[in-house]
Amino acid sequence: METTTRDSKLKIRFWGVRGSLPSPGPDTALVGGNTACVEVTTPTTRVILDAGSGLRALGDALVARGEHRDTTLLLSHVHWDHLMGVPFFAPLYMPGCKITFITGGHGVPLGEVLARQMSQPMFPVGLDRVGGSVVCRELAPAERLTVGDLEIETAMLHHPDPVYAFRLSYGGRSVVFATDTEHFACVDPRLARLARGADLLIYDAQYTPEEYAGEVGPPRTGWGHSTFAAGAELARAAGVGTLALFHHDPRRTDAEVAEIVQRARALFADTVAAREGLTVELEAVRSRAA
Repeated sequence: METTTRDSKLKIRFWGVRGSLPSPGPDTALVGGNTACVEVTTPTTRVILDAGSGLRALGDALVARGEHRDTTLLLSHVHWDHLMGVPFFAPLYMPGCKITFITGGHGVPLGEVLARQMSQPMFPVGLDRVGGSVVCRELAPAERLTVGDLEIETAMLHHPDPVYAFRLSYGGRSVVFATDTEHFACVDPRLARLARGADLLIYDAQYTPEEYAGEVGPPRTGWGHSTFAAGAELARAAGVGTLALFHHDPRRTDAEVAEIVQRARALFADTVAAREGLTVELEAVRSRAA
């Protein structure tokens, strides 16, 4: 029989959901204006997905709770909107803290990428002058790894520069993080395999189909982002539980995001908009003989 451990959950909290550029203001206050940052926790483990501007507030929260000593960040890629929170992550400057960055190969060593961002004249404090201990790890293609009690699988996505999706699993539950990917004419088979049966799929939906095709503004083909319609098609094909639309265009207002969600629900009913502060809790399910 299946049993549920009520005090054992996989939790996902969104700290940054915007794509390309932070976009604060009254028109984005409900969804949020910070760039990509998602916190995934179990009772004993925390992994942060991407280090966009939302990482600043998450770092402050970790320090306030005394949970900042050992942090692991999985980076989908190293474009600036997914890294810009690193120089403002409070634990980075605190002696005794360990910050581990993990990503796939990008052609430039990860440590060098992080150091470039925090170098003069762009930033006054170099990575070699922070108080915390920084560890960088680069994954082989399709490598699997374990962080605490989280099992993590990876897959490469379709983007102008290398990007990686992650599936994080715990207690029979799973979340897939697939941002900055451009859909094909058919469902991406690698991503469909990675997302198969996931409870939550976080998917890049920066454009509407009309924007992507160039019916509104310039064509976005080849720009490395996707649409809610492609996300819904993937969610159906992979049999996921819930689709969370992510990486909202910086120009997208709260009202426009709400309209996109309604359009997406006509294609895949269990669709939500990722927004700052949204928390998804998945009860761990353990199987055992009756």
